[in-house]
Amino acid sequence: MEIHQGAFTGTAPLLKGALHTHTTRSDGEMTPEQLLAEFKKLQYDFVALTDHRKYNKENFGSSLIIVPGMELDVVFAGTRGNGRHVIHSVCLGPADGGDFAQDEHFPSFDIERPEDFQPTLDEMHRRGCLTMYCHPRWSHTPVHEYMGLRGNFAMELFNTGTALENDIDTDNSLDWETVMDSGNRLFGTAVDDCHSPDQVGCGYVLVNAEKNVQSILDALASGNFYASCGPEIFDFRIEGDQAVLCCGPADRVSFSCNLMPQALVPADSAKPVNEARMTIPHYAKYVRAAVLRDGKRAWTNPIWL
Repeated sequence: MEIHQGAFTGTAPLLKGALHTHTTRSDGEMTPEQLLAEFKKLQYDFVALTDHRKYNKENFGSSLIIVPGMELDVVFAGTRGNGRHVIHSVCLGPADGGDFAQDEHFPSFDIERPEDFQPTLDEMHRRGCLTMYCHPRWSHTPVHEYMGLRGNFAMELFNTGTALENDIDTDNSLDWETVMDSGNRLFGTAVDDCHSPDQVGCGYVLVNAEKNVQSILDALASGNFYASCGPEIFDFRIEGDQAVLCCGPADRVSFSCNLMPQALVPADSAKPVNEARMTIPHYAKYVRAAVLRDGKRAWTNPIWL
C-alpha cells in the first residue's frame, strides 16, 4: 500500500504562493500594486498581503488570488527599546474576509508570558483565520517559549527577509521537529516576509489546491503543500516500510523522524539525486524529507504514521 503526502495526491499543477508580505500599508517599500506586479512576473498564483496589524482582503486590481490576512505582534514586557523579544504571527483568511473590515487595525501590546498571547490566537481562530508562527530566530524566542501556543497550523522554516538581512531563519527544522516531537502536528512553510524588492520570490509554498481562496486555505490547514526556496519535489510517499522522495536534480536528500536524522542520500560525481529511499524505523511517529540543491532547500511536510 502507498501513502502519499497530501501535496502529491492529485494530477493538477501545484499552486505557488506567498504567505507573508509587506507593503507601504505598513513598513514595506512597495505599494500593494507594485508588490503584486512583482509576484505576477514570477508566475505566482496567490499572495497574502500581511501588513502589520492591518487586515487586508482587497486585490488592488491584481489578477492574482489574494488570500486575506495580516501579521500580528506582541512584545515581552520590559524589552521595548532594550533588545528584541517578541512573538509575531501571520493570520490568513477567512476566504471572504468574514467579519473583518478592510484596514481593520489591531494594536500591539506587551505580554509577561508566551501564553498571554493565546487569547489573541483563539480570537483569530474563532473569526476564521489560520495562524502561522513567524521567524523565531529574529524574534529571539527559543522554542520552549512558543511550542505551547495552541492552534497554529504552521511555522516558518525559512524567512527571506531575516535570511538576507541577518543570516538567520534559514532552516528552522530543529525547532519544528522539537514542537512535533512534543505531540503537536505543525506544518512548515517558506516565506519572503518581504519589505523591499530584493526580498521577493525567494521562499514560497507549493499547494495542492484549486484556484480559489477557500481551497487554498483548506489545503494549507491540511498540510497539502511543501515549502521551497528553489528545489522541486514531485512526490513523497510511503511504500511498505520505505519512505520515498522524488525530486528535481538535488545535491542531497535527507530524511528525519522523531527529532532524529535517519538517512542522508548524497549525489555522486556522475549524476544528481532524483529519487531517495529510507527504511522507516519501527518507532517513527512521522517521517519527513528535505532536499538541497545549490545551497537552497525544499522541505516536505510530514507523513504521520
